[in-house]
Amino acid sequence: MFLALVATPELKDFFAKARNGSIRLIKVIIEEEQLVLGSHKELKHAWDQDYDALVLPLLDESEPCYILYRLDSQNAQGYEWIFLSWSPDHSPVRLKMLYAATRATVKKEFGGGHIKDEIFGTLKEDIALGGYKKHVSSCAAPAPLTAAERELQEIKINEVKTEISVESKQQTLQGLSFPLRPEAEGAILLLKQKKINYIQLRLDLEKETVDLVHTKHTELKDLPGRIPQDTARYHFFLYKHSHEGDHLESVVFIYSMPGYKCSIKERMLYSSCKNKLLDSVEQDFQLEIVKKIEIEDGAELTDEFLYDEVHPKQHAFKQAFAKPKGPAGKRGQKRLIKDKAGVCPDTNLSLGICGKECKTDTDCDSNLKCCKTGCDGLQCLEPDEKPGSCPKPSNQTSCETTADCKSDSKCEGHLKCCPTGCGGYACHLPIELKEISAT
Repeated sequence: MFLALVATPELKDFFAKARNGSIRLIKVIIEEEQLVLGSHKELKHAWDQDYDALVLPLLDESEPCYILYRLDSQNAQGYEWIFLSWSPDHSPVRLKMLYAATRATVKKEFGGGHIKDEIFGTLKEDIALGGYKKHVSSCAAPAPLTAAERELQEIKINEVKTEISVESKQQTLQGLSFPLRPEAEGAILLLKQKKINYIQLRLDLEKETVDLVHTKHTELKDLPGRIPQDTARYHFFLYKHSHEGDHLESVVFIYSMPGYKCSIKERMLYSSCKNKLLDSVEQDFQLEIVKKIEIEDGAELTDEFLYDEVHPKQHAFKQAFAKPKGPAGKRGQKRLIKDKAGVCPDTNLSLGICGKECKTDTDCDSNLKCCKTGCDGLQCLEPDEKPGSCPKPSNQTSCETTADCKSDSKCEGHLKCCPTGCGGYACHLPIELKEISAT
């Protein structure tokens, strides 16, 4: 087993500089269990003219190495590179194993998205320009087939060419891929850089390509008018909006198909090419598509519709829970717990009032109730509203015989705070208790 090697900070910095600079070649070697910069070369001519002159002199017959060689072509992330793994036959076995185990680390540190091709070689002929071209040709060529496989391939081709009608039951075409025209590729790169905010693409059914229609600047209010009424289209729209206080710029893909106004062939081809187009845009161009939408009419594209598609509302469904039955057998009779009459004082008004701790009203003495307070847990307190009915003011005694009050809790025992004929409130015995005492 080998330890996982890491690149030195100097090598990482050089990688970042070289990816978009004028560096043609980077040689990476392993020293003291680290990936270090062995050598580098500046570009002079075209990539194929520089290749053998720069690569071959750096290949040591007794020591492996990695070479990153920059091509002149670019993808969505920048210049494309070839990753060369040199492992000569005469190098020590342990060293060859170490370089083989670290190959993935080098690609990860450099950035796999920049690497177009990989070559492994034990002889200089494998690594030379001629060897690289043979490698490219072999990758592009179809795998050799047996006679039975060739016959099966011809059958499949004929099946695809079979005319499709309403009555036919052949399997429909799946995952067709029409290439993007250069103008369309350029527009996608501009959208990724947010230099434009709208792209409309069409399929050329005769040439079997994906063509650019236009990239006119489009506001949300203009978007419905961009949707053709009689033909299908692919659209990419940079949707600028706010969500939960954040300003967002989300790329939305819209596939517009105006129902049966299009021919069967057009509907099938647009539907079949859609997924391959999206795969290419997301993988080859590294363009993140937040939402993919299919519509029939441009009138559907309102601000509310787009917002709900990009940020769907979360619907919480609470499933009913059936209480499980208890264990079988005798459990005794259920104990009845009855709350006392009256209303607990407001929690805010009872802050700082701490009495006897309780769990239910039955834990409290006399007419006290188990209430929430500013203390920990529940406490026994005088209810804010005691049971019973106040006597009518006309039936009460003189104002001087009782004390003024503001609530039932200010009255002792079972007395309630009742209105008087004097325009105020006083503590009185409820009617129900008066009747009991009279008997």
